[in-house]
Amino acid sequence: MSGPPFIDAALAGPVRGVATSRLGGVSEPPFDSLNLGDAGGDDPAAVAANRGRLAAALPAAPRWLRQVHGTGVIHLDQWRPGIEADAAWTDRPGQVVAILTADCLPVLLADRDGRCVAAAHAGWRGLAAGVLEATVAALPVPPGELQAWIGPRIGAAAYEVDAPVRDAFPDDSHAFAPTRPGHWRADLSAIAIRRLRAIGVAEARDVGRCTAAEPERFFSHRRDGRSGRQATLAWIEG
Repeated sequence: MSGPPFIDAALAGPVRGVATSRLGGVSEPPFDSLNLGDAGGDDPAAVAANRGRLAAALPAAPRWLRQVHGTGVIHLDQWRPGIEADAAWTDRPGQVVAILTADCLPVLLADRDGRCVAAAHAGWRGLAAGVLEATVAALPVPPGELQAWIGPRIGAAAYEVDAPVRDAFPDDSHAFAPTRPGHWRADLSAIAIRRLRAIGVAEARDVGRCTAAEPERFFSHRRDGRSGRQATLAWIEG
């Protein structure tokens, strides 16, 4: 596949999942260079050019969502420009589901037989509210037939949170390590994997790449404040 460099999700079956890095685009600092987000203040022409470069390397142009840290899930047949949702799925070969992140968890779900794929955006609010459970429930296959992959995200070593965040996850004390009074380091990926397994998705993997720890490769809102966005995408080959 030509175009920007990808991190391959190595999903089983006739499905493909990838994540982009910040490399391979045209945006100027602090959005250098493959910024795919259109809401952070980057030059719209640069974002359009970056999205064009990405689309040229995919089976079809991604259908971008207006992500709101909620639990909304759509089938791509429902898509329209500006639609608010934090997850999308398709059962049609060649359609590309996509979400944007710059620390939040990007989670891909795929049926091993290639009947459906989904992409979900799971920041702490969406994770606590149940965006992963909602996405799995929307798919037309049993949870046990799904595989999940978590792409580049902020790691626990770089993600300190306060009591309201910790209190949002009463069943996940294992994912919080105390730092200073009233603060903890939070492992969102560990929370996501526990939640996925609790609803029957036994095969859940994390790529193990921290956005905040690799400034030369990934955008990170927590690290930089003003930041671009990378994408995580999936499709059924066909």
